[in-house]
Amino acid sequence: MASIIKRKSKYSVVYTYYDEDGNKKQKWETWGTMKQAKRRKTEVEYQQNNNTFIPPSVKTISDLMYEFVELYGVNKWALSTYDAKKALIDNYINPHIGDMMLENATPRAMEQYYKKLLTVKCVPRNCQQEKDVCVSPRNVKEIHKILSCAFNQAIKWEYMARNPVAHATLPKAEKATRAIWTAEDLFKALSLCEDELLSLALNLAFSCSLRMGELTGLTWDQVVVDDESIEENNASIYVNKELSRVSKNALEKLNNRDVMFIFPSVLASHNTSLVLKSPKTKTSVRKIWLPKTVALMLQGVKKSQEEIKEILGEEYHDFNLVVALPNGRPVEGQVINRALKALIKEHDLPDVVFHSLRHTSTTYKLKLNKGDMKSVQGDTGHAQMKMVTDVYSHIIDEDRRTNAITFEEAFYHQDETKAVGEIQNYEQEATPEAEQVIKMLQNSPDLAAQLLQFLSAGQRTST
Repeated sequence: MASIIKRKSKYSVVYTYYDEDGNKKQKWETWGTMKQAKRRKTEVEYQQNNNTFIPPSVKTISDLMYEFVELYGVNKWALSTYDAKKALIDNYINPHIGDMMLENATPRAMEQYYKKLLTVKCVPRNCQQEKDVCVSPRNVKEIHKILSCAFNQAIKWEYMARNPVAHATLPKAEKATRAIWTAEDLFKALSLCEDELLSLALNLAFSCSLRMGELTGLTWDQVVVDDESIEENNASIYVNKELSRVSKNALEKLNNRDVMFIFPSVLASHNTSLVLKSPKTKTSVRKIWLPKTVALMLQGVKKSQEEIKEILGEEYHDFNLVVALPNGRPVEGQVINRALKALIKEHDLPDVVFHSLRHTSTTYKLKLNKGDMKSVQGDTGHAQMKMVTDVYSHIIDEDRRTNAITFEEAFYHQDETKAVGEIQNYEQEATPEAEQVIKMLQNSPDLAAQLLQFLSAGQRTST
């Protein structure tokens, strides 16, 4: 028989079994909800009563990864995280080291594996085109994170004595700086853009610092753009969900966790679903105030949608989405990405990705509010302020040039002019004995400035 024991916010299914050598052992399996624990308890008891129970047996890395996903990943990972990590396991871990026995997973063997990964061709995901590129150091780092976590769990489950990748040396990943548009680039693009959907997306991303999924998942019930609110500069949006495409397998494994709505599939045989789900972090749930121009734009979008609804009638799929196709269905990020790429290519604009608009937005908000990072963090929804300062606060070159001019005027030009003037006045009355000192001061503006400060301080003291 199995039992359920609550441990803090988790539920453990505890049962005994006999291993392949006939030794009696106890097994603890931790689940996130009581529903999941009860289901597993029923499954174990049914299999034991019908002599179909298979004792847990983890011998290879592939065995470990399966149990790691089923017991740890299902409880801990969000939907998109589940799909991403499962893809890395299926494409780059199991095919290459899945057959390796756990006892053979030594630090040296794992470092050799990491090195070999850099020569492995990337596996395209979903509808991506196949590219002739190898696994990047950045992806090796992500794979390392999965393995490190899995091996730590193996230690807790008493499958291993130590983590073989705890002190692994990873290939160095060069941190690339994301190219962004300046405000001039953005408004030039908007003036050239004839795609109303793309124009709306660009304006929302720039003014509200939105992620793609937050933008495409925005619904009208979270938008306040009535005349009174606009007049009082109180128009706003409330971000509490995001649009995401996830696998049906992830939905089943995670019991639709964090899912608010599942859109009907256009293709019945499709193995993924488009959903509205909770944002990636708690801080991502936020209120963002709108510039008046963007608020008026949203009023116009709402009016246009109402007119289309009347024309299409039942043919219009009303999901209450702000960013929607002409028939009301959701707009996936790839649609906006393709439209942006086409605009950039047609008008020879600086080549950026859509997410760069979020960087541009953050940069200018920091610039306009004199570095008030807390208020900017409130708009971006980052859990850590470090993300605002380290990743998103791009420095505009013109500002850096202005910094140099400001320093010249504040610290160098004024003091040096005064110092040289004082030296010239003194030079007219100088005795032969002082000529050498004068020459030294003329050849050293810094020394002259220090002397001037000293003389000024003496004058203030005497008065």
